[in-house]
Amino acid sequence: MNLTIAVIAKECIPGMVKTRLIPPLTPEQAAALAQTSLSQTLETVRSLPAARRLLVFDGTPHHGDAAGFEVFAQSAGGLDERLAAICSLTDGPLLILGMDTPQLCGDQLAPLLADWVTPAPVTHRGAWFGPASDGGFWALGLYRPDGGLLRGVDMSTPQTGAHQLARLAGAGLDVGLLPVLRDVDYFADAFAAARECAGTPFALAVESLATGRPAASVPVKALSAAAPTQRGASR
Repeated sequence: MNLTIAVIAKECIPGMVKTRLIPPLTPEQAAALAQTSLSQTLETVRSLPAARRLLVFDGTPHHGDAAGFEVFAQSAGGLDERLAAICSLTDGPLLILGMDTPQLCGDQLAPLLADWVTPAPVTHRGAWFGPASDGGFWALGLYRPDGGLLRGVDMSTPQTGAHQLARLAGAGLDVGLLPVLRDVDYFADAFAAARECAGTPFALAVESLATGRPAASVPVKALSAAAPTQRGASR
């Protein structure tokens, strides 16, 4: 299928990524968990049917993460501008994903894939939208990429998803909805995500931290009590 999948992500540097996991995690633990989430997301994307796979990155990706991807530096500007710039990298159907949902699997994207793989003259949905439980979004698919559909949308607020969805609908697009997923921002989110992808590297990393193995220095009870507060979209 003529689909481009782009993952927007950043280098997992201690103290610079997933800071809302600190505490209960240390900066090094938070960065390591973020790296595991990113690597697992990229591995999932490698398994999906796509003509191109892009890694739109802030920093320098690990060699293993870059394998199988065309690597592009993120553009300047706010998140809306950086997402909009991805639209200029392809003229065919585009799916943009973040690095915050390691529980991502092919089944969650099945409606989009089934819709866009159907050959003409079937009418395809113009967009697919994956809402996040925090009010943001974890996936945005545009059959005809147009950065103007993203520029000016206020990101990282509890209303981001609603505003982006309204922008798509206001452009006259037929929008399909993907399942609601939970971004991993707080450790309670990590527990929830790990339950949805049991046995994966991310789930095992969360278990290792929570059970007080050498990588963790905080009791399980303290980690479990790290409940999230209301937040907006994050990438």
